[in-house]
Amino acid sequence: MKSLNKILTGIIGIALSFLAAAVLIKLQGNSPIEAYRALFNYGLASWFSLSSTLNNATPLILTGMAAAIAFSSNVVNLGEPGQLIVGALTAALLGYYLPIPGILGIFVILVISGIVGGLYGGLAGVLKKYYKMDEFITTLMLNFIADYLTLYLATYPFLDENSYVPATHMIKREFFLPTINGINISFFIAIFMVFVSFFVVTYLKKGYEWRMMGHNYDFSKIGGCKNEENLIWVMFYTGFLSGLAGALLILGGTQHRFIKGIGANYGWDGVMLAIVGGNGVVETSVFAIFFGFLKAGGIGMEFEVSIPSEFTMVLQAIIVLLVVATRSTISYYSDKIKASLKAKRVVKSSD
Repeated sequence: MKSLNKILTGIIGIALSFLAAAVLIKLQGNSPIEAYRALFNYGLASWFSLSSTLNNATPLILTGMAAAIAFSSNVVNLGEPGQLIVGALTAALLGYYLPIPGILGIFVILVISGIVGGLYGGLAGVLKKYYKMDEFITTLMLNFIADYLTLYLATYPFLDENSYVPATHMIKREFFLPTINGINISFFIAIFMVFVSFFVVTYLKKGYEWRMMGHNYDFSKIGGCKNEENLIWVMFYTGFLSGLAGALLILGGTQHRFIKGIGANYGWDGVMLAIVGGNGVVETSVFAIFFGFLKAGGIGMEFEVSIPSEFTMVLQAIIVLLVVATRSTISYYSDKIKASLKAKRVVKSSD
């Protein structure tokens, strides 16, 4: 029921966001109807546009889940961008140098890339446990380290001499992830991880302890949960998801190599998705597909209505603000009505 409420309030917030965005589009001298028609045509109207939406949603599903699981565990992991690009660089290097062939090689690349992302995320947990360094700060700073370190490695020791920009060599063709009717296999891997993450958070002991940390950190500690140890595991698992997202960008993307800027805004978009999805694994994944639709449709708005595709980033920001506002408002008045009805029942029973 809570999941349904999160999705419904999210839909209401999105509807209000589209109305607000329509005003901005009109102020720019464009037609909101034409703009939204182009958005729909390039995001959903055909199988090609639908496959583009799902392919765009793939890394968002993973980074969104990473942020959602962290936030719901009372852990602030803002390191998804850094964890994603270290996973991407790992996949690019393994994809070029790894001697293991075929499907086994793909599996090894995905697992190791995820583990590297997990270790990079877990580093912030270790700093929190042993040196009391706030993970809010350390994850942000680790993003900068990852950004410049991967850029250095792609520019000097692992540079493809035939490339005009800082980039590694293209991975072996046998490691390219195939597509099914235009939908890359990486999307189905991301969906598989949704089920895995839901199982971990809902049914495993560790997942239960993570949720208890999120509900009440001090109470969970009194109840026997090893919160400092769990924090490291949360950071590792969410870093694994982000690192896997980076690997899928390499194996299932269009570049098939590490190139500066390959992470785009997928990491930060994941943080926004967690907020919109109310930190739920399933809810965040649903909204990730919607954000993938915005990314795919934004190209159509630029081509057909001359609205910059970056406008979808403005729309995403409006969505986050209005979804949170809608959810808080509905929750406030819902609690108020329930309290009023309960008070009336108490008065009647006393009479």
